[in-house]
Amino acid sequence: MHAMKVSRRTIAVFVLPCLLLYIGLVFVPILVSFYSAMLDWNGIGEARFIGLDNFKELFTKDAVFWPSVGRTLMFALFSMAEIPIALFVAILISRYVRKPNFLVSSYFLPVILSVVVVGQLWKTVYNPASLGGMLNQLLMMVGLDSWTKPWLTDPNTAMIALYFVALWQYLGYHVLIQFTGIQNIPSEIYEAARIDGAEGFTADRYITFPMVIPIFKISLVLAIIGSLQAFDMIMVMTGGGPAHATDVTSTHMYNMSFLSMRYGYGSAMAVFLVVECLAATLLLNAVFRRIEGKLS
Repeated sequence: MHAMKVSRRTIAVFVLPCLLLYIGLVFVPILVSFYSAMLDWNGIGEARFIGLDNFKELFTKDAVFWPSVGRTLMFALFSMAEIPIALFVAILISRYVRKPNFLVSSYFLPVILSVVVVGQLWKTVYNPASLGGMLNQLLMMVGLDSWTKPWLTDPNTAMIALYFVALWQYLGYHVLIQFTGIQNIPSEIYEAARIDGAEGFTADRYITFPMVIPIFKISLVLAIIGSLQAFDMIMVMTGGGPAHATDVTSTHMYNMSFLSMRYGYGSAMAVFLVVECLAATLLLNAVFRRIEGKLS
């Protein structure tokens, strides 16, 4: 018992500095945002306490806010769709590639690129054909001239174009996570299944899928939270335009806080974003808890 107490004290000594740093960098700013959301403040001058008026305006009068929330949720749903794709790619790599590390690293390469570099690269791809847009030129080469569009300046296609950029950049990140999870499954389990006649997709259905569910959940949570907070790529490529067609919650928050100088109102949006991320995480945990309970 004495050894256990000493061990706990030692753990506390090592954990406490990191815990204090985490509280100072994460929880304190969240609490400050909650307070700032109740102020009429431009971020510089004197602040005036107005209670919940910012939230009332946000939910009832802001014509841009709810459409931006809808686009944010669509972004999150699209990100959820890339996780099964990443799992499928990871299964193919682990099964058919003899030395997979190089291929997995190749998939991961877009993740380490700067968002500004990625944004500028894809702006070039989506440019009109007259400006050297690779996508439109390719469509013209194969005789699909009617499909060419000003992808980033057309309100009907701008957000879809951003979805595919996010898919391209972060697919390799989730492939790496899923591939690592698959590699950690003991080979003896697959050998035993092979003896019983379970191979290929059958083995994946009864072995791979159930055993990578915890990794799948981590990947899904990261994808959704990252999508709900999507900001940098959208600002680089479209700035929220055209005509607010690609405005998501975070870009609208930025515009109201720093361009319109309504810091208190922007803080109210930040609070909404924190609650939205927390709710998404709790919902996913509840869903996966039920799935894991049925499989156990």
